[in-house]
Amino acid sequence: MLAARAGLPLRKAPGKPSRQPAGRRRYRTGTDFMTTPAFKRILLKISGEALAANQGFGVDGPRIHEIAAELADVHTLGVQIAIVVGGGNFFRGVAQQAKDMDRVSADHMGMLATVINALALQDALEKQGVYTRVQSAIEMNQVAEPFIRRRAIRHLEKGRIVIFAGGTGNPYFSTDTAASLRAMEIKADAILKATKVDGIYDADPMIVKDAKKFTAITYMEVLKQGLKVMDSTAISLCKDNNLPIIIFNLNERGNIRRVVTGEKIGSMVSA
Repeated sequence: MLAARAGLPLRKAPGKPSRQPAGRRRYRTGTDFMTTPAFKRILLKISGEALAANQGFGVDGPRIHEIAAELADVHTLGVQIAIVVGGGNFFRGVAQQAKDMDRVSADHMGMLATVINALALQDALEKQGVYTRVQSAIEMNQVAEPFIRRRAIRHLEKGRIVIFAGGTGNPYFSTDTAASLRAMEIKADAILKATKVDGIYDADPMIVKDAKKFTAITYMEVLKQGLKVMDSTAISLCKDNNLPIIIFNLNERGNIRRVVTGEKIGSMVSA
């Protein structure tokens, strides 16, 4: 008002850049396919053996950093990532090494093994510049947050990767079942199970050369045929809640990104 009375020209207030004309809609092209995510929120299941790589036991440093780099790349797409990691590279409650142990004690040891792997993966991810939180089903406040569903979802919404450790916190339940449970609790769009084979087969493709691969299969067919995709409890949970499962080969570089962007690789389990 003072400028107007003094006869000075009025200054325009800084405004936001003008938007593109309405009515234009951008369609996905071949180049967009690898940059536009098909899922908003995923749960990735990684076995402990995948972190051990060829050494068979413990955590292989170069391999875990390779996996972390792939996850960091997928994270740049804006996908919310939760992870459930197994503990078979240290201890498995149903393995031969635990045959003379009480099952509950053995399973508790397996849960602790998943915490070791979760901390190792957290460290590798943070070296990639990705903020990461570990939530454990077994409380150990000095090293991990307790699992709190709303807090986990808030971490994801803030762009952090969340690693769920400790399985379900109960014996007799596998980390596959934990993955199904956590995926439903955080309302994930799909479970991505990273394995050492490129999908589901009717026999072990490492042993049977002419094993048949299923690119798509239903939950009921998996249960009826007894296919070793996930344990029956995990499959049943996904079936009851219509949560799709995608099985793919983690050992091929870039596969996590391919699955997330909707490329048809591996096998899908759905209704």
